Amino acid sequence: MERFHAAVKGGAHEIYMGLKGFGARRNAENFSLTEYIEALNYAHERGVRIFLTLNTVMRDVEIEALYENVKKLYENGLDAIIVQDLGLFSFLRSNFPGIDLHGSTQMTVANHVEANYLKEIGFSRVVLARELSFEEIEKIRKKTDIELEIFVSGALCISYSGNCYLSSFIGGRSGNRGLCAQPCRKIYKDGKEQVAYNLSPKDQMMGQNEVEALARIGIESIKIEGRMKSPEYVYETVNYYKTLIGGEFAEAKSKELFNRGYSKGYFYGVDKKIMNDRYSSDFGRYLGEIKNGYLVLAEDVVLGDGLSYISKDYYKLGGEYLSKIVVDGLREKRKSARAGEKIKLSKEKVPKGSKYVYRSYSKEAMDSADNSIKLAKRQMDIEGRFEAAVGTQGRITVWAINNRGERVEAVALTEKPLEEASKRVLSVEEIQNKLGETGDTTFRFKSIEVETDGKTFLPVSILKSLRREALAALTEKLLASYLRKVSGTVKKMELDFLDKGKVEISAVAANEKQREVIRTLGIDKVYLRQMHVAREARLGEVNTTEELATTLYHALARGKKERGTVLNWNLNITNTYALREASKIEGVDTVVLSPEINYDTMRNMGEVQGLRKAAVIYGKLLGMYIEVPLAGKGKAETIQNEQGDTFVIRGNEMGNTEVTLDKPMNLIPRMDDLEDAGLDEVILEFTDESPEEIRAVIESLKDKSGVYNPYNYERGAY
Repeated sequence: MERFHAAVKGGAHEIYMGLKGFGARRNAENFSLTEYIEALNYAHERGVRIFLTLNTVMRDVEIEALYENVKKLYENGLDAIIVQDLGLFSFLRSNFPGIDLHGSTQMTVANHVEANYLKEIGFSRVVLARELSFEEIEKIRKKTDIELEIFVSGALCISYSGNCYLSSFIGGRSGNRGLCAQPCRKIYKDGKEQVAYNLSPKDQMMGQNEVEALARIGIESIKIEGRMKSPEYVYETVNYYKTLIGGEFAEAKSKELFNRGYSKGYFYGVDKKIMNDRYSSDFGRYLGEIKNGYLVLAEDVVLGDGLSYISKDYYKLGGEYLSKIVVDGLREKRKSARAGEKIKLSKEKVPKGSKYVYRSYSKEAMDSADNSIKLAKRQMDIEGRFEAAVGTQGRITVWAINNRGERVEAVALTEKPLEEASKRVLSVEEIQNKLGETGDTTFRFKSIEVETDGKTFLPVSILKSLRREALAALTEKLLASYLRKVSGTVKKMELDFLDKGKVEISAVAANEKQREVIRTLGIDKVYLRQMHVAREARLGEVNTTEELATTLYHALARGKKERGTVLNWNLNITNTYALREASKIEGVDTVVLSPEINYDTMRNMGEVQGLRKAAVIYGKLLGMYIEVPLAGKGKAETIQNEQGDTFVIRGNEMGNTEVTLDKPMNLIPRMDDLEDAGLDEVILEFTDESPEEIRAVIESLKDKSGVYNPYNYERGAY
């Protein structure tokens, strides 16, 4: 709630908020239902929109269990819901008419074709993939009229959002389910025994040039990540972007409140400088290097600043608050020191092995933010009209435009008709000033029209009373304008379970050579691996003659003219509602279910007439798909985390990076568990296997042998 209030006071027009147990930050301190409704009313009184975050993939039972909570928020005026799951989208659209639905960045929308399709089926806004350059965003803007939202600040996922499974495959904690364990922020050891944060990017922070560029091309919304940050960080970051949007220059004070390095992300193209392989946590601002017990300052410091002592290998060794400042060559103690000055450090407090010093706590920035939050207030613009004439009741009419564009009006009248003044009459300007003193209310007058006969007695007390009465009535009517009712009962899917024939065995090959080898070993249906993300700049490279569609763009481009389209598992189909939505895409006849579900979920998933279900039973499944080239084209390197898990970082032919576990998923020894799962097809997925390794895998099908490695198929992803 503190972060919420900080965002409102900082100037946010729209706020995404999670509900306890749901959303892409399930381990964040999300809102209870009561708190959420309280926040809705607080925001709506101030003209702020509230969006519910439900941007994770779900099971059938989870979707249906959401109904009662969403119903209460919908009836209390919830403005929009952000989703990742097409099944959840379908459920919400059916049960909550008129609610705006936003496509999350977890949907990995990276081109205008996908954006237009989402608009066609009922989305009002889409959050584009963070990896797009400004040129790509501009091209998408010109080719679609759906609202576009762009991340401009906060933590970057190094993998394309929605295409990150490393946390899930290691320990069952899925980013697609809101419980990512953030393996990207862990330390790794490579084959040369060198240690680094190989997968950790800096945070993103756009500036004035970028905000102006996005505004110029017509982006509707810029988005700030702040759900796991302090209220002070939220306030300062929101206020920074509000100032930039207003056309004024500002400095990002939030860099003093959280800092693991900042970059412009992918706005100007792919750049390895977005990575920070030295540290992944909030080190703060770099203050300098320790030499002979002194610190030569790279930044100003004040008493009360927090210092972190860092080793040459960038391990945090300890820290302290700066309780005294002694500048080299001076005897007197100081309250501050400037960049370039050399200050004495306490031998007792500096841990052995310390080399660098970072400011982990900025007293000035924190005090400034705290003070600003206390003083700031958020008011909604309203308009009014005051009418007064002798012998009639004084009348004030006030009105506001709510978040749906509707005019909400309230009227207050004096108890008795007004009398003629015996002394000086208040001027129009004086009346406007008195009525405009809205003080601590949630409103401020944008304009007040005054019409009097010029001779009416108008005590200031009457004006104040009328204003109070009118604004109280406006508050009540404004909140009431958001209320709505859900008609009827919940609309659920009736699950069908169709009789199945023999399960077909197929394969995915990484290239044509592998495809030939597989076919010679008796598997006729062999798909070819495809691009994992269809970026606007590379649409011409997508081979839409191939059946396997790893992106929504690929499936849409094939369309009805190409029957037999197979939606690959990275499109994250985990429920029957999503199956039904997938079946509406022309040309699609098979869906490969997500490897983040378990056997029981698969068995309990219903059927959609005319749509086949498939699952991968073998493969080094893609854990991360990264735009930054962390390995050379065609090259592979291994890294190992502190728990002993080994990963392969591979550069693909397009210069992007693919990360997999070194041990393939293998369900072949437990094929019996899949026999009653309602599948039409099982798939072997090959990546870097040699012809001999491919042969061994295919031959193991005969006697169901091999090393069983289920990834998530037994436990499922949390």
